[in-house]
Amino acid sequence: MLKIGILGSTGRVGSLLIDDLENNPLAKVGSVHVFDELKKALPQGTVVTNDMKTMLENCDAVIDFSAPKATEELLSTVINIGGNKPLVIATTGFNEHQKNLLLEASKVTPILYATNMSLGVAVLNKLVALASKTLRDFDCEIVEQHHRHKVDSPSGTALTLAEHAAGARDLDLDAVRVSGRDGVIGARTKDEIGVMSLRGGDIVGRHTVGFYNDGEFIELNHTATARNTFSRGAIKAALWLVDQESGLYSINDCLGL
Repeated sequence: MLKIGILGSTGRVGSLLIDDLENNPLAKVGSVHVFDELKKALPQGTVVTNDMKTMLENCDAVIDFSAPKATEELLSTVINIGGNKPLVIATTGFNEHQKNLLLEASKVTPILYATNMSLGVAVLNKLVALASKTLRDFDCEIVEQHHRHKVDSPSGTALTLAEHAAGARDLDLDAVRVSGRDGVIGARTKDEIGVMSLRGGDIVGRHTVGFYNDGEFIELNHTATARNTFSRGAIKAALWLVDQESGLYSINDCLGL
């Protein structure tokens, strides 16, 4: 039975992880990291701590749905103790330093990093790359919608989709991404990739990637209707990751895509 450590246990997906692990025959909650207060019943024997090292010592693998600063502390701790603790990381909004820490930690332990843990989004990334390359002369625009509480924008999933679209056209996303338009800005440039965000209500997550040309357009869409999509996907990833060597993996590696 795999013991899972949860970082981000007081969040929406963290809470679902606790519930989903209770009914999983292959994994259970081993430890949870709590910054403030966890108002949720936990299985008997679960270690509750605000110390990252203690959480790591009481689990076989970590699933992280937290915030960039928390993930930064997790990665730094893993590097300092020499690794050997698989990490499934689904936190988004990293800065360059945090991205570099992710790479450094992956040298000493297996890490699966995904901006979205759903099978549907993994397939969508593949489809976007194919469409972007095939429809090279079509304008590419991405719209993502999330609940009012989401703090980063654009979503990590939208940026990953944009990276696939740009990569398929041999473009540098940072050079061609536009995430806001206002005023008299002139005509759209040929290589421009729009990534726009909508926030409101309790939308779990919706991503639309459109390819638009004169006379026709195609839109690829993924809608998450339940957050369990992400928690169950993360558990599946953790069960796969514990058998891997040190390195940085994607959800595609786990799913064999």
